Amino acid sequence: MNLIEVLILATVQGITEWLPISSSGHLVLVQQYFGLNVPVLFDVILHIGTLIVVLVTFREDITKILRAVAQLNFKTEEGKLALYIIIGSIPTAIIGFLFEDTFQSFFSNLLAVGLAFLFTGALLYLSKLPKNKNRFINYLDALLIGTAQGVALIPGVSRSGATISTGLLRRIKKEKAFQYSFLLFIPAVIGATLGTSVKEWNNLATADIDAVSILLGLIVTMIVGYVFMKLLFKIVVKERFHLFAYYCWTLGLLIILAQVLRAF
Repeated sequence: MNLIEVLILATVQGITEWLPISSSGHLVLVQQYFGLNVPVLFDVILHIGTLIVVLVTFREDITKILRAVAQLNFKTEEGKLALYIIIGSIPTAIIGFLFEDTFQSFFSNLLAVGLAFLFTGALLYLSKLPKNKNRFINYLDALLIGTAQGVALIPGVSRSGATISTGLLRRIKKEKAFQYSFLLFIPAVIGATLGTSVKEWNNLATADIDAVSILLGLIVTMIVGYVFMKLLFKIVVKERFHLFAYYCWTLGLLIILAQVLRAF
């Protein structure tokens, strides 16, 4: 990888991981149409960068949640969130374990990616329909949002789009839907990163990528990601979240059209 490719991939990751337009879907497109071969190590680095952004952004919430857990106090809002994060992580883990090979196969199937973008667009658009979004999260919400996060392992299905939309459809308060979505992201990305590291250890150890590329990718992902994380929060609060549906629909249709034309 040269530095231009590093910048492109890190920027794409930093933007699309937070905006509800699927980072995995966009990385597939970048790799397919630009012929980039992304080393496993660099993919892991990008995910570490996004994880750091979440940890920094929600550091106060995380501290309160850990304190509640240490005190075994699950009656407070933070204590309940700890339980909901555990509950929401269960369906994500089950879906990932059962369908990992199937979802991985979609990374080389642009038609499936295009259909997934259409699905994401539908979720985003539907999220605007419920009114009176003022509830706190409950156990059923946690299970449904965790399931949405598991489905978002499909490239083209946005993780933030699926989880936040599910929360909004459940009439959860906008700020809480946003908060829970990214707190739930933490155990998911840690688990996925560890799993990938163990499974691909030989490829990681022999990756042909220099320290400058790793550091540049990490820094760019963190800076761009932090900016767009803040932007996404404003979009959700101002009830503009559903507008990304039009982008996902357009991109999905273009991908499908390109695949149909290629077939002829």
